[in-house]
Amino acid sequence: MTRPGTTEDEGAAPRRVRPVDETATARAVVDAHGVVTGWSEGARRLVGYRETDVVGRSAAMLLAEAPPAGTLRSVTGAGRRWSGSAILRHRDGHLVPVTLLAHRRERDPSVDGGGHDWFLVSPVSRTAPGPDEDRLVDWSLTQSPCTMALYDTGLRLLRANADMERVIGLSQAEMRGLRVSEIVLDPQGDRTEDLMRRVLETGEQQRLQSVLTLAGHERQSVWSTSLAPVRDPGGTVRGVLLSAHDMTDQYLARQRLALVAEAGVRIGTTLDLARTAREMAEVAVGQLADFVTVDLLPDIDDDRELRAGTLPRPVLLRRVANQSVLPGCPEAVVPLGTVASYPDASPAAECLISGQPLIHQVTAAGVARWSTQTPDRAERMNRFGFHSVLAVPMRARGITLGVATFSRHRRPEPFEQDDLLLAQEITARAALSIDNARRYTRERDTSLTLQSSLLPQRLPEQPAVEVASRYLPASARVGVGGDWFDVIPLSSARVALVVGDVVGHGVQASAAMGRLRTAVRTLADVDLPPDELMTHLDDLVGRLSAESDGLSGSTGDFGATCLYAVYDPVSRRCTVARAGHPAPALLTATGEARVLDVPAGPPLGLGGLPFESAEVELPEGSLLALYTDGLIEARGRDLDEGIDLLLKALVRSGPSLESACDAVLQDVLPQRPADDVALLLARTRALDSAHVATWDVPPEPSAVAEIRGRASRQLDDWGLQEAAFVTELVVSELVTNAIRYAEPPIQLRLILDRSLICEVSDASSTAPHLRRARVFDEGGRGLLLVAQLSQGWGTRHTYRGKTIWAEQTLPAA
Repeated sequence: MTRPGTTEDEGAAPRRVRPVDETATARAVVDAHGVVTGWSEGARRLVGYRETDVVGRSAAMLLAEAPPAGTLRSVTGAGRRWSGSAILRHRDGHLVPVTLLAHRRERDPSVDGGGHDWFLVSPVSRTAPGPDEDRLVDWSLTQSPCTMALYDTGLRLLRANADMERVIGLSQAEMRGLRVSEIVLDPQGDRTEDLMRRVLETGEQQRLQSVLTLAGHERQSVWSTSLAPVRDPGGTVRGVLLSAHDMTDQYLARQRLALVAEAGVRIGTTLDLARTAREMAEVAVGQLADFVTVDLLPDIDDDRELRAGTLPRPVLLRRVANQSVLPGCPEAVVPLGTVASYPDASPAAECLISGQPLIHQVTAAGVARWSTQTPDRAERMNRFGFHSVLAVPMRARGITLGVATFSRHRRPEPFEQDDLLLAQEITARAALSIDNARRYTRERDTSLTLQSSLLPQRLPEQPAVEVASRYLPASARVGVGGDWFDVIPLSSARVALVVGDVVGHGVQASAAMGRLRTAVRTLADVDLPPDELMTHLDDLVGRLSAESDGLSGSTGDFGATCLYAVYDPVSRRCTVARAGHPAPALLTATGEARVLDVPAGPPLGLGGLPFESAEVELPEGSLLALYTDGLIEARGRDLDEGIDLLLKALVRSGPSLESACDAVLQDVLPQRPADDVALLLARTRALDSAHVATWDVPPEPSAVAEIRGRASRQLDDWGLQEAAFVTELVVSELVTNAIRYAEPPIQLRLILDRSLICEVSDASSTAPHLRRARVFDEGGRGLLLVAQLSQGWGTRHTYRGKTIWAEQTLPAA
């Protein structure tokens, strides 16, 4: 160990170094008021005054004459430093010319009360250059840690220092008289010579950065080179001094930072697992490795298996991505998507078992050992000359997902610790994105399964309309939403058409959609008018929102839009109400397309706001299009433009509703929809007067027999004599109840469709109900009899009263 104050050369005895002479510099401190507050021994040697003679007195006492005004101004505006000359008067009276360097110092307010002072220094004596000084300059050039060389005006090397000899691998004697382009055989040598000529011509310094492959060095190096003119006392350029700094480490550090930044931008652009793995391989290949593979555990979709942390032996991995600097990835042995076995000695298995990244140098003995277990991989390693491998486990959120391996066979330098850190950073980013994709895919599959189970599996055939539908989940980035549609049979051959959209995406939106669809079906079964149904549905959504707000981690932001339309094929009238949902589009049988004018209504869940319905008469063969906003909304496209595209697509659609659905989606949807899309097309049918019979009923008990006879004769006209007995009983009971308990006007209507429907309407809002009659009761059995004889029966309220209906199955033809 070298003692302080000594230096030690290898193979030589320690030589004592002369200590620094502190008195060779005069030092003084002057405060902002010009009072001397500090004085050194060097200052005493310079002007002869002791510290006790000067401290506390004005510094002006030391000046032989007042300084010029310009000097004072320069000191005042000097900022943090000032330099100049002054003439001091020695204690014995002679004049002392000095050069001064003054530093402004800010004082600590807590210690010195703040403010500033000046620290002044001046050499006590200036000696002429000694004989050793020239030799010292020569030694400094030779021994400088900076790579330096001196060239004459013919660009021939005159001198080279020791570092230049080390870098080039040649002695000064071997390089003397040669040009740069002759010493370094590289295009950068010619470029350097061009800049050296410019230095000789202009006398201006030149700089360049170059990447060189030098003899005796394993890898390329990056150099920052300065070319400076060397002038004689007359200013004539006599040579060029080349000084170069090895910037390889800084350059590689910047490259690594750039690669990390690029990884942050390029990895994880989608929620597709395979694409994310491929993005990581593409980022790393070429800049970090020559061949990159990404292998994931086969049970990556099972959280319980992954968290268990036990790996089977041998390790099984599925190849998800690989990338190479060579076209076609010829190094790859395992095809994409294939599960392969990895022996414990392989880098991939070893790093997964240990849980730590590793650098593996490929040796002939190692390849020979692998050839007995995986001969195909050993053959590829020999063929392409693999020499260095990095293996990094892919972990995210405490789960091991797989392993990324980085290999080199074209680049000669092996992997280093900095490369390992870089590979870990890239792999960590990719692992997090892959885990996000894995979790999203699992949730998306769950949502799709849930949603498909909640949506109609098959649209029922309806006498009132012919229907076709489409449902498209959103893109992978957005996730499955809460769009739904439904076709609900109603009484009297009518049908309800429903389309809705729940706010949000994922499993919660799908579950909420299922609850709303069930609620709509329940309310439709009560046969509520569309506007009343919306009011009840709005109350339900408000309650659901309040429930979700009370759950831990839930925001309570629950809302939905809905459109509910009821079509009656007898009257050919369609009643529509909507809650914040796009209005339906209509294509008439004549080919005219337009959007129905339906009051918008507030979205569901706001509460307390009214809903209105609109009624429109639809000619037979009209085409109704119900849809969610994902169909017409698109980024960069106006909403009216989307509606216009929909109307044009409907006009161009053919007679087939299935092909019409496809045409609408193709013409209207953007290439990558940002939201779910539900589309329901319905072509209306009509029941003509030949299938409907209506009679006004006098409110008198004697009218029952007459009405029953008319109904029987109508059945004869329809060829339904076998149904006459049951129909007469149903008509008799319903009409009798209306006359006895309801209010006029009373009307009977028979509708012949796929079944026979009997309706009795009156002006009363009181609904009948089934009850069990006692033994001696004279009444109370009518509705029970109707229920037993009919396929179904029920009550629906209207704005003018109510209608009791009963449906009978027709006898087989």
